[in-house]
Amino acid sequence: MIYKIFRTPEWDALRADGSTTGAPVDRADGYIHFSGPDTVAETAARHFAGEDGLWLIACEEAALGPNLRWEPSRGGTDFPHLYAPLRLDQVAWAQPLPLVDGTHVFPAGSGIA
Repeated sequence: MIYKIFRTPEWDALRADGSTTGAPVDRADGYIHFSGPDTVAETAARHFAGEDGLWLIACEEAALGPNLRWEPSRGGTDFPHLYAPLRLDQVAWAQPLPLVDGTHVFPAGSGIA
């Protein structure tokens, strides 16, 4: 599984429209940023610190096809990038990502601490 964090309006738009080109940062960069299971908690802490109203979206890599590429970040860690719109039918599951005492709490059973 790979993961995307959306703000509620972004998740609502994907559900309403059936596809998305991502958040403003995704559109600016020309691809949709995802995280792996070992980097998504850091992504939440770094890029969504203090934000409530988030959703954790999970996708099977194979469902995203050849437009998904793992590429190194500025820090050298490989991250998955989707060079195509994300379709709602490619989402395996979505769960709220609540903020509790300043920390995002990942869904039980997701394997993410």
